[in-house]
Amino acid sequence: MTQSFDLRGRTVLITGASSGLGRRFATVLAASGAKVAVTARRMDRLTSLAADITAAGGVAAAVAMDVTDEASIMAGFDTAQAALGPVDTVIANAGMNNQALAVDLTAEGFDAVMAINVRGVFLTAREAARRMMAGGSKASGRGRIVLISSIGAQKVLPGLTTYCASKAAVLMMGKGLAREWANKGVNVNIVCPGYIETELNADWFAEDGGKAQVAGFPRRRLMRQEDLDAMILYLASDASRAITGSVFTLDDGQTL
Repeated sequence: MTQSFDLRGRTVLITGASSGLGRRFATVLAASGAKVAVTARRMDRLTSLAADITAAGGVAAAVAMDVTDEASIMAGFDTAQAALGPVDTVIANAGMNNQALAVDLTAEGFDAVMAINVRGVFLTAREAARRMMAGGSKASGRGRIVLISSIGAQKVLPGLTTYCASKAAVLMMGKGLAREWANKGVNVNIVCPGYIETELNADWFAEDGGKAQVAGFPRRRLMRQEDLDAMILYLASDASRAITGSVFTLDDGQTL
């Protein structure tokens, strides 16, 4: 059963919400009372997700946003605010990987990962903080930004050097932003999940190589998406008022 936090009165914007963890975060946050702006490039999926949340009694708005485009991010925040009110909580979840050995990776492939995983996270967090500060976060102390990194930020994942580098950048970026905004009422924290089965990796984990990888984990299993619920709810809530610049590794012991 999902741990419950009362998020009524909060408006949350989630990037990369069209599938996987982003979709899960939106559903869980809405179920706890938050109004959620679900953002990504695939509007058909976002519209379906927002409809599902509304049907379940929640409040949601589908917002087109490309985190590689600064203007798109700004427009997305404008749309979210017009539909739901000022955003006080952001989950910067959009990301990608490009599995290839370093000697085979093209410059374009490298840039694509960095554009979404690093630049996109920075631009999203920066725009969020600007608006939170303008909206009085210093007085209220209610600004929340959660950056989704990975165990790859601290552990080598073979064939994913660029991905790991990007997630390590997100980890240190989060700590730096937390320090800059500590006296502005904006908390910034970083979550580093382990391997969780999603539609993006399900085929791999069904193959022999994926099964062998799971067999090497201490608990010989993948995590479930719901294993992140309580942490995301906590960091988005008023209960986390004294938590900023922290890194939370949730990996079921996979890095042990």
